[in-house]
Amino acid sequence: MGARMARSLQSGPVSQPPSIPDALPPAAAPGEEDKPHPLHRRLKSFVKRGGRTTEGQAKAYEDFGPSFLVPYREAPLDFDAAFGRHAPTVLEIGFGMGEATAHIATVLPGTNFLACEVHEPGVGKLLKRCGEQGIGNIRIVAHDAVDVLDHMLLPDTLAGVHVFFPDPWHKKRHNKRRLLQTPFVRKLAEHLAPGGYLHCATDWQPYAEQMLEVLSAEPLLRNTATDYAPKPDYRPLTKFENRGLKLGHGVWDLVFVKPLA
Repeated sequence: MGARMARSLQSGPVSQPPSIPDALPPAAAPGEEDKPHPLHRRLKSFVKRGGRTTEGQAKAYEDFGPSFLVPYREAPLDFDAAFGRHAPTVLEIGFGMGEATAHIATVLPGTNFLACEVHEPGVGKLLKRCGEQGIGNIRIVAHDAVDVLDHMLLPDTLAGVHVFFPDPWHKKRHNKRRLLQTPFVRKLAEHLAPGGYLHCATDWQPYAEQMLEVLSAEPLLRNTATDYAPKPDYRPLTKFENRGLKLGHGVWDLVFVKPLA
């Protein structure tokens, strides 16, 4: 499955990343940092985490932000203009520190990756990787993926969506906060082009079971496996994941597709 999917996502060579004006996120006014965006009151794709942005990550915003950051705007995003070429585009939601995103973009150079993350140190780290390693097929939107889906991405346009290791919200009373619930899965399915795929992964079995139930109930999607899928070749083992596997912890991948017709 992983090899076939990788081949299907290949396209032409990656062009040099264009300079994108106004890409750096504006500084928040005093007292504004903790105010929720009005569109986040019902559904959002993230939980704001703490963490210190290092000097190197901050410098990456300045040095590489204009080339790799796409500003959030309530207008459809032109993929060809943003990436400087025509190629299938995959949305990645919540990339953490960007290690897996950078790896996948490197092994699938013919695919565009639009990566959403609000954790500033993680954005800075991925910017640094892109700039220093010359990874030209990644663009970053430092904004909530729900807003990006609602206002920047048109239906039936994505070749794929990656949601790797979202917050499992372990406590039962918090399960309702999990990202992969029925309304959000429908939103993702509607944005996939026919033939596009949704790849989710988690290391928390109760969340894996909920993912399988919710994804299987979405009429726009079909499972590529009987239940859980083999890990596609393009998804690397992170250090955290590899450590968990050595301790006997499980990891579950789910790959669903939107049928062609």
